[in-house]
Amino acid sequence: MHPGRSRSSTLGSYIELAKPEITLLVALSSVGGFFLAPAEFIDFGRLALFLIGVTLTSAGAGALNHWIERDYDGAMRRTMNRPLPSGRISPSAALYFGAILAAAGIGLLCPLVNPLTGVLALATVLLYLFAYTPLKRRSQWNTLVGTLPGALPALGGWTAATGSIGWGGIAAFSILAAWQMPHFLALAWMYRKDYERGGYAMLPVADPSGRSTTRQTLFFTILLFALSLWPVALSLTGWGYAIGAVVLGAWFLHAALAFHRSREIQDARRVLNISIRYIPALILVLLIDRILFGNLF
Repeated sequence: MHPGRSRSSTLGSYIELAKPEITLLVALSSVGGFFLAPAEFIDFGRLALFLIGVTLTSAGAGALNHWIERDYDGAMRRTMNRPLPSGRISPSAALYFGAILAAAGIGLLCPLVNPLTGVLALATVLLYLFAYTPLKRRSQWNTLVGTLPGALPALGGWTAATGSIGWGGIAAFSILAAWQMPHFLALAWMYRKDYERGGYAMLPVADPSGRSTTRQTLFFTILLFALSLWPVALSLTGWGYAIGAVVLGAWFLHAALAFHRSREIQDARRVLNISIRYIPALILVLLIDRILFGNLF
């Protein structure tokens, strides 16, 4: 193999270890929490440091998750070609890579942003690796537990801006927590046979009819619709955000209702695809609202 091509392949494998799609979503949700804060708390220098720290921490946690689940990933078609089960990266290299990134991220956040945000980042890593990850093979409640580390970055965005936990941060946390349920339930329904083969205790594995899976998907999508308007009730956003949140929520809810009625793979895929677009779109609506009506600049 050509040396340049080999180095490129190795670099790509390390990037894959960092779970770039999830890391990007974590960064976006963090930005959402940050810009919910009142204008007097917005500091773009602090935002830049915060994003670097969050990105490093999330990438490190993703790599450590790859290390923990390396044997189980090899048993699933969807994950068998990941860097560790495929042999492209050694387990020890992945462990060191993940630990260094996570430590660097938390080590940056504590002194350069604020200690509270650093503690939340540490809590996110610990909950992700030592609560959610092992529960995936033991309990159907794993998805609900997984909403905690998944939503903490949004709260971290608020604390990075304000230095404290307030109702705006709790609202951001709640929105992200509710969003994760339809997202991951739709994904688990699509790949339920693969999860069963890998020994994961996902709800769709124990719910072959799909009744409970689709009911919960619909319930949490309705809850998300309501929670997305909480920042309006707190007077943190204006009517521009409210209108955008209603439109996006109705779009998501329509897909969840179709999935609830049909329980078909194509409708689960539509819920998943909309969920992936929902958070970036909601944050864009938030930013537009804050720029036009929130005295952000």
